[in-house]
Amino acid sequence: MTVLMGQDLPLERPDATGRAALFVPTAAIKGDVLEAVRMGAAIVGYGNHDRTLTIYYESNRFNEANLAKWEQKARKAFERLSENLPTVSKMVSKPENFEQVGYISNKGILIRRMEKLMNWLEKSDALDSAPAGETIDFAPPPPPKKIVAE
Repeated sequence: MTVLMGQDLPLERPDATGRAALFVPTAAIKGDVLEAVRMGAAIVGYGNHDRTLTIYYESNRFNEANLAKWEQKARKAFERLSENLPTVSKMVSKPENFEQVGYISNKGILIRRMEKLMNWLEKSDALDSAPAGETIDFAPPPPPKKIVAE
């Protein structure tokens, strides 16, 4: 089986202005890896020079209301990845377990293989969390508040 990776798969941890790849599990994923990632998870990551993948994932294990949609989960996982925050929701994996479906940055999401993402969400019984389109723009953070001395 051939696993499709983008020609420009990011090969290092992105910083605040960089981008990471979006992944979904392949049919050949190992059971223990799928159990760790959990069904319906948003998976982001990058390629390593030893031909492995470093992935961060968010499955909303604690049913937080602000992580109901797939793109919200992806954004949360990307924030952990880009800021190198401590988490147990990460791993280094063989590339046979995952296939790339798009890209994520601090500006938004670009899905190149929507059918693969929809198959993953359907298999996970999470179609209600699916993105509305192939491009999702993130709202910029609010400007800092001015401090006025009185």
